[in-house]
Amino acid sequence: MAENRSWVLFVTAVCLVSSFSAHADTSPRVGLLFVYELSKEHFQNEFPPFLSHYGITYNDPIVFKCNLQNYPDLPRWLRYSQRSPGHDGYLYGTPAPADQGRTVIEVTAINRRTYDTVRQRIPFTVATHGLRIPYQVEFFVPKRDVEEVLPSQIQKNFLNDLEAVWATNRLYVVNITSALDRGGRVPLPLPGLKEGVYIKVGSDVPFSRCLLQALEPMNQQRCSQHLRPILSCNEWFSPHIHIDWCNVTLTDLTQATPPAPGPTPGSGILPSEGEYDPPDSPEDREFYLDYMCSIMIPLVLALILFLILAYIMCCRREGVEKRDAKTPDIQLYHHQTIHDNTDELRTMAGGRSVPRPLSTLPMFNTRTGERMSPLQRPFDPDSSHIPLILAQHDPNTDTLPR
Repeated sequence: MAENRSWVLFVTAVCLVSSFSAHADTSPRVGLLFVYELSKEHFQNEFPPFLSHYGITYNDPIVFKCNLQNYPDLPRWLRYSQRSPGHDGYLYGTPAPADQGRTVIEVTAINRRTYDTVRQRIPFTVATHGLRIPYQVEFFVPKRDVEEVLPSQIQKNFLNDLEAVWATNRLYVVNITSALDRGGRVPLPLPGLKEGVYIKVGSDVPFSRCLLQALEPMNQQRCSQHLRPILSCNEWFSPHIHIDWCNVTLTDLTQATPPAPGPTPGSGILPSEGEYDPPDSPEDREFYLDYMCSIMIPLVLALILFLILAYIMCCRREGVEKRDAKTPDIQLYHHQTIHDNTDELRTMAGGRSVPRPLSTLPMFNTRTGERMSPLQRPFDPDSSHIPLILAQHDPNTDTLPR
């Protein structure tokens, strides 16, 4: 039992730390598309095998991290794509002549459920293919993602449909590029919306008549009006492959492009012989007029504004002073009027014959001089004997509303 347990721990440590060498069809060719599939099932079997002792099979989500050996990134011609941790990953790209040689890619698989890691080294040998494919056509497939066209079977089906359009079977996939790498917009997460894919196909056979029809002026005009071009071979593709014929590019490498013209010597280029003769020093310049315009004119304007402000503040206050002198008389008159009115009201209040309110004289009658409560007397229609507070009838009565 102890030996089995130690063996399981040893295998687990080896799987987590050691590196593996995976040998497959890893032979990229210059100028042709190279696709290497990172199978999720293959890496699932490389994780610690103790789970199989209990008869449990997991389909764990796996994420891949790819880089050039001893470098943090991939080579410039190689790209990596994985739709989600539940899908396989792909290494794809088209090597250039400068990329020939042996290349080792390190692939690290991370189990998102257990966070175990497995690392493998994949050697690539970039070589030439000896083919000459000067005629190249780039198609735009808007309703596909790049991971959907990278499998080899999908590429074969696309080339089979293109054979009838190009009238040849010598077709090769040169490159596959996502529309996002060309500046396309990320689609919304809605069903049926894809990012779009550019597929470039090459051959040594000249373009067919159907492909040349896409560049005719009539079809170009229809494309500018957002109409579908009229082609005789549009229906030859499978229904599930929708090609945007308004976005087709034809490249003919047999026609040599003239080199860019070099710079021509002009007046700014010194002659090859002779010495540089600097110009004479400029004549002295008089700055008196500039000084007057930039210094004296603002000072004169500031002085004029100061004089206008002084006149407004100091020389036009005669009417204001007169109004200020009349203001105390008016205030005294208002004060005296209020004082006279107050005295008149007090005189009128002192001569009233109306008795004081009973509410201010508890237990005393000012008219009869009796000490008993006026509420115990018989009812008198005289309003002066009507109590103002209802609680005077019965002091023990609760008058709060219910």
